[in-house]
Amino acid sequence: MSATPMPQDTPSTATAIALNPLRWSDPLRWLALGWQDLRAAPGIALFYGACFWGMALVLAWVFRTRPEYTMSLASGCLLVGPFLAMGLYDTSRRREAGQPADLGQSITCWDAHLGSMGMLVLVLVVLELLWGRASLVVFAVFFNTGMPSTTGVLQAVFNPENWTFVAVYMAVGGVFAALVFSSTVVSIPMILDRDTDALTAGITSMRVVLENTGVMLLWGAIITALVVAALWLWGAGLLLVGPLLGHASWHAYRAAVQRPAATPVATPASGTTD
Repeated sequence: MSATPMPQDTPSTATAIALNPLRWSDPLRWLALGWQDLRAAPGIALFYGACFWGMALVLAWVFRTRPEYTMSLASGCLLVGPFLAMGLYDTSRRREAGQPADLGQSITCWDAHLGSMGMLVLVLVVLELLWGRASLVVFAVFFNTGMPSTTGVLQAVFNPENWTFVAVYMAVGGVFAALVFSSTVVSIPMILDRDTDALTAGITSMRVVLENTGVMLLWGAIITALVVAALWLWGAGLLLVGPLLGHASWHAYRAAVQRPAATPVATPASGTTD
């Protein structure tokens, strides 16, 4: 009687996926490797960089003209962002395997993982909606006269008298940002690489953060600093920073999660006959 094959990468086996210890110097190494990928496929990097820049410009315009729709549009960006990032991961993976970079392949690489990606994106959207609701509660507590305008928000943030509001708002945002970061830092490249389900990928991503908290905090700080710097000149820096971080995140996944051991090929025992 033949043995029934075991399912691969089910949620029950998430803790069995082996992880690697990370070093403090690893984030800079990931950036260096990401830069090499970017230079190897500049056309693909420019395409995805333009997409990220376009999203930032639209968000900025909505914030200035219709601030009440900003969180809704941000949720839409969370629907599109992971699929754009997966295209960059696919480019790095193909280069790692010695294959030529292909823009068309990178754009459609998610179609074989639509179920897992759809579930992960749904989780991100739910977190974004909860984040937006929590932000509204913070504003309601500190601004009982009603929601301030866009100018009022900026004045409130930069007013030294409102330091308690800024501290609470940043704390609430930090909690949700940490949840999003910890659940996605290696989950999307893992889905692309191993075709895992969203739950297994998310649990593995959180394990990476918990077992390498210091290094991953440094990586998150580097990502934040680069994105903030990229947004300085109307977001134009995202043309470079967006693809760079996408490629580097693939190498972060490769460094953090051990590759599955190759299954040995069974050989017939000596002395047997047909």
